[in-house]
Amino acid sequence: MRIDPIRLAVLLLAVARCGGPGSDSSPVARSATERTSALVHVVGDDSVFAPNRAGIGRTVTASGSIDTRGPFFQSLGANGRACVSCHVAAEGWTITPEGMQRRFEASGGLDPVFRPNDGSTSPLADVSSVEARRSAYALLLRKAVIRVGLPIPPNAEFELTAVDDPYGYASSNELSLFRRPLPAANLRFLSAVMWDGRETLAGMSIDQDLAHQSNDATQGHAQKPDPLSDVQREQIVEFEKGTFFAQALDFEAGPLDQRGATGGPVNLSEAAFHLGINDTLGADPAGAPFDPVAMRLFSAWSGLSGGSLADARAAVARGEALFDGKAIAISGVRGLNDALGVPVIQGTCTTCHNAPDVGDHSVALPLDLGLTDASRRTADMPLYTLRNKATGETYRTTDPGRALITGKWKDLSRFKGPILRGLAARAPYFHDGSAATLLDAVNFYDTRFAIGFSEQEKADLVAFLRSL
Repeated sequence: MRIDPIRLAVLLLAVARCGGPGSDSSPVARSATERTSALVHVVGDDSVFAPNRAGIGRTVTASGSIDTRGPFFQSLGANGRACVSCHVAAEGWTITPEGMQRRFEASGGLDPVFRPNDGSTSPLADVSSVEARRSAYALLLRKAVIRVGLPIPPNAEFELTAVDDPYGYASSNELSLFRRPLPAANLRFLSAVMWDGRETLAGMSIDQDLAHQSNDATQGHAQKPDPLSDVQREQIVEFEKGTFFAQALDFEAGPLDQRGATGGPVNLSEAAFHLGINDTLGADPAGAPFDPVAMRLFSAWSGLSGGSLADARAAVARGEALFDGKAIAISGVRGLNDALGVPVIQGTCTTCHNAPDVGDHSVALPLDLGLTDASRRTADMPLYTLRNKATGETYRTTDPGRALITGKWKDLSRFKGPILRGLAARAPYFHDGSAATLLDAVNFYDTRFAIGFSEQEKADLVAFLRSL
């Protein structure tokens, strides 16, 4: 009899979480297990567990169940889509290439996620046959990116002077921007809504921003002709803010909330957060100074030895210590170096990923890391040449980012940092899906900032990141 290793891992996780044979008996592990009684816990239910290449991710909710009758799961527009079309529990509340490929093959490319208004490389793409759809939705299938169409703002400080769009559509009236759908879980920890912050509205709370975003997404992605009701918006926001997702089990390190560790979604659901918490720039309203040791999930595993499980846990702890403490000379980051007025900042990963045990930036501070530079452009991405109207300076980018919202030259290619919990379930990484693996993401930072990670340090960092 063939045993499915993923299902076996789910069963083992359930046994460990319930305190059965082989479970850790530490007080921290027991208290975490006790707290799960009020949270979602259904063995084998894909709405709860998210098997992935590193282990098992898991969803818990404040309400104790996932009610699929709510508007998040309903098709409210004109093209068959619902929020859950692009925010799938088993894929870390976003979508993945593997998930897209399965849905394409099962439906011949007719599943509601495959719609030309934003799923295809161009809204004019041929979708008349299976093979035509396979080509039209190539980026969705390969990188799980959605096409966002935005114009150059009318009063922008720059103009579009050249377009190299392999799909023959983009213009100043509508640039084609290919971006990963952000996860619809862990939203209680948000400081900005959307990659470019376009739903972070002046004078509004995060709840109001999310309510506005839910309507824009439904009218845009689902092509609903009329707005959502206030009740529908409130229900969507309540569901999103009460849903928590994180890696629960690592195939090498085992359950991530045992032997004193505080990983997993239950502990995440109890994490302290407020806007500005532990802010690098000193904006914490509580007045607390910035602490670079922002991630403290796995310090109890430091120095473990004596077998493969202990060695794997020690690697996770070493990776966390690197994330908190490895010195990085941060330079040329638009939105950070200029905000502090210094060309080089002596920092760590947590200079930008400063929300404690969560990993996003705790204030809305979009940054340009160089991800959209022309030098990194691949043949499947458009390239835009922009000119500063005042200075004549030109800039080439695959995505102008925040600048398409503000019209400001200084905002070119600036994007928010995402919440890091649940990374293992949602490859590929960065806003454009340009890093296929966590190692690719680590290598990008290593090269970008000339950090000089050793191969062991890279492996340890990946072990930590995949355990989030």
